[in-house]
Amino acid sequence: MRVLVKPAGTRPWTPGATLDDESKNLNQPPAVGGADANAAPEARKSDESTGPNHNAPAQTPDGASPHHGADEDLLQVIKTRESRGLLDRSGLFLCLLAAGIGVLGEAAAWTLFKMIGLFTNLAFYDRFAFTFNAPTTVHVGWWVLLIPVVGGLVVGLMARFGSEMIRGHGIPEAMQSALYQDSIIPARVAILKPLSAAISIGTGCPFGAEGPIIATGASLGSIVGQIIPMNKDRRRILLAAGAAAGMSATFGAPLASVLLALELLLFEFQPVAIAAVAIASAVAAALRIAVMGTKPIFAMPELPRPTLEPLMFYALIGIVCGVMAVLLTHSVYAVEKTFKKLSHVHWMWWPAIGAVAVGICGLIFNPSMGVGYINIQRILSGKVGFAFVGMLLLTRIISWTIALGSGTSGSTMAPLFNIGSALGAVVALTLLHFIPEADVNARAAALVGMASLFAGATWAPLTSIVFAFETTLRPNGLAPIVAGCTTSFLVSCALMRQNILTEKFARRGGGGLFRPKGDFLDRTLVADACTRKPVCLNARETVASARQKILSDPIFSKHNGFPLVDPAGHVVGLLTTRDFLDAGVTPNTLLEQLLRRPPNVIYGDCSLRIADQMMQRHNVGRLLVTDRNETGRLIGVITREDLLAAYRRDS
Repeated sequence: MRVLVKPAGTRPWTPGATLDDESKNLNQPPAVGGADANAAPEARKSDESTGPNHNAPAQTPDGASPHHGADEDLLQVIKTRESRGLLDRSGLFLCLLAAGIGVLGEAAAWTLFKMIGLFTNLAFYDRFAFTFNAPTTVHVGWWVLLIPVVGGLVVGLMARFGSEMIRGHGIPEAMQSALYQDSIIPARVAILKPLSAAISIGTGCPFGAEGPIIATGASLGSIVGQIIPMNKDRRRILLAAGAAAGMSATFGAPLASVLLALELLLFEFQPVAIAAVAIASAVAAALRIAVMGTKPIFAMPELPRPTLEPLMFYALIGIVCGVMAVLLTHSVYAVEKTFKKLSHVHWMWWPAIGAVAVGICGLIFNPSMGVGYINIQRILSGKVGFAFVGMLLLTRIISWTIALGSGTSGSTMAPLFNIGSALGAVVALTLLHFIPEADVNARAAALVGMASLFAGATWAPLTSIVFAFETTLRPNGLAPIVAGCTTSFLVSCALMRQNILTEKFARRGGGGLFRPKGDFLDRTLVADACTRKPVCLNARETVASARQKILSDPIFSKHNGFPLVDPAGHVVGLLTTRDFLDAGVTPNTLLEQLLRRPPNVIYGDCSLRIADQMMQRHNVGRLLVTDRNETGRLIGVITREDLLAAYRRDS
């Protein structure tokens, strides 16, 4: 919102004056106005009588908060919770539950792979079998155009009549549950998510099993946390443990799975949380080894020992991957936005529409369909040439962005690994074509591309580095991976305000910068804690009309202060009853003419941390909450009491 900060000694502020645009930087809340010694003495005097209601003004004559003594510094009132030791009874019990969740995670992963194999065989091989095969056009020919559409139609029906939570990537939904839904996931999601994903992947959509199995593992952890009484913090640990178990069971990468849970779901390093997640991941990995053996999922030949010169090239690949991560993120959500414009078509049909692109790409280049793990293995092993990786890069980008943007049940990890490995190989092969003597290894470049694109798209560089090593077991690739992931991460952070995982629900919350933290002040939005629909007055209303409402309407008479809004609902200012009940004010005066200071406002998608800091900085007890997308539209009022109430609910 554009508001005027009135300097001391100037004439009274009035609406329509030249405004100071301090809110162009979307990382900051809208500019706020503070009280000064010369501004509106009669308004400051009226503040003395205000009570703790949401419509009252926020300052006393000395400029302090009305509740300054009780909560002078909210950050001191809200103490950081101490990390619980691993040897207490509840911590040990949580670790035992995590071990059980690890078993469930492996069972869920095994079941999902079998279901994917079943649907793939039914759709593309016309046989009833559970073997894990890649989709092919050999047996179906032109029917490949229709098979993904049928799968998308089934997924849409499942989402419409089963649970809408099965739509999307998998990981963002788990993040949203951990952050904003008290880690509660309905039990039906644990069944419908893997089933819908198996149908989607089995009919050719270019997704991997890891996103759905991470979401399924998170659902299982959440269900256990709901069955056994515990607080939401412990339930969140079990949710993260389930997600880690699912990823570990899929890729055989237990350490990367722990890091993913910590980087994307927990955002904190409590000993009991680390232990529980690690136990679940280790149990799932051990069971995977028992079932599938110790061979890494992306086995590749040994890499040459890197020197300084190629490291610079691998860092350059990271830069390219960082830019690609930005383009892919924008592309996915641009497609999603396009589908949302199809208001005359129910979203249930969108996955079937998006699957048309999958069928076309599959007809043109068959390896663009399915999970694509075999594609990654072939690229990392150096068994394919420029034509293959070039076509894979192009068709995967098109089919994945359209399919995922349509809202079907999908994932991000395997598609990003496919695209990243192809991109790294394309860059390396192009360089070697023009500079044959360059000290660059195309297989190492593909490995760097695979990890770097994921790091840039998800902002999880540690997970990406460790994952690339655990899934290949090639130590000579570590230095190139670190170089590429670091540069990709930096480029992506410089060019994007959100990553591909957080953009989804950041848009739902109004588009503000999403910075997940462990503290509730950082993870709770102002819009979720404020008082909605406060009693307001029209800025174009006369003093006589306002007086009549105060004297005759009990809804107005019980309040001491009122936000002023224009006919469109946009904030204009804040007045107290004394401002317009003063005998010196003529009845025909417009309320907006009584304003002497700009309103203290904050966007609804800002965190409570920002709200608390603004209240302390400007010595106020409340802020008017506005909508970022509809600049100036009033959402509600946030007070110190609201912050404390949010803390009590979080405790």
